[in-house]
Amino acid sequence: MSHTIPDMSLVALAATDGMLQFELSLANEVFGAPPDGVTVPWYELVVCGPHAVQVGRFRLEPDFGLDRLRHADTVIVPGWADVDVDPPADLVDAVRAAHEAGARVASLCTGVFVLAAAGLLDGRRATTHWAHTAALAARYPRVQVEPDVLYVDNGSVLTSAGKAAALDLCLHLVRLDHGSSVANAVARRLVVPPHRAGGQAQFVTAPVPDQDDHPLTALLPWIIERLDQPLTVEDLARQARMSSRHLGRHFKAATGTTPLQWLLTQRIRHAQELLEKTDDGIDAIANATGMGTSTTLRRHFNRVVGVPPDTYRRTFGTRTR
Repeated sequence: MSHTIPDMSLVALAATDGMLQFELSLANEVFGAPPDGVTVPWYELVVCGPHAVQVGRFRLEPDFGLDRLRHADTVIVPGWADVDVDPPADLVDAVRAAHEAGARVASLCTGVFVLAAAGLLDGRRATTHWAHTAALAARYPRVQVEPDVLYVDNGSVLTSAGKAAALDLCLHLVRLDHGSSVANAVARRLVVPPHRAGGQAQFVTAPVPDQDDHPLTALLPWIIERLDQPLTVEDLARQARMSSRHLGRHFKAATGTTPLQWLLTQRIRHAQELLEKTDDGIDAIANATGMGTSTTLRRHFNRVVGVPPDTYRRTFGTRTR
């Protein structure tokens, strides 16, 4: 069975115990009713589950059983809390059957683990909340995990990163089905941007070891205090009183990256803070973060964060200008 717009009308939420309330609620906000003034035929939203399910502190009575997913045009799999256990087999089977019947399947946040278990992501790109991308990649090695994007559209299978990125994906689905003007109307009703640039790198903080006796515990604050200076691996190794090779091994074990990459991440993070909290020009921020020139800052910032510094400031800046 194939579906064409405007036939993408029946949206089914796949419910299970432990489902995250936020993702369920935002899907209902987007697909449950059209914004004022929108006259296009809207979606019919139903909830499908095996029984009454626990959603946070509430009990939810589904409209239909899981077998109803096969009749849906779009299946939404919200995130769920316990990603350390395998998703319920009946849910996995129902989602797989829905996709085989022609449904477009989208996961919100950790709902991606259901799609992966169903085999829908084998050989495909996918994302989830940044805190769970490593677990997703380890458990499902055939999935091409993209940790730094807000959502991934594979056509009939779509996945989103965490929380607010789930809303980005839902708006993307509306945009695909009804065009930008309708998606923009939904975004206005929800008081959110219709489309956000960049990816999860805007929101991820760099890991640091917290053990008092760790070899890097004293070094990392020393680096943070000198981000405006041109530091080399040799400088860091000398301060840590170890060889450059030994330093590299400690960095890899503690942070998952190299000393220079960690240093660059801290420079970018400091640049983000200055863009958020000050009116300093790009040249001044480049000097304060050890980037040297605005050209260097723009190049690295755009590559790491996914948007130019000026765009980031417009989105996150808190200063009144």
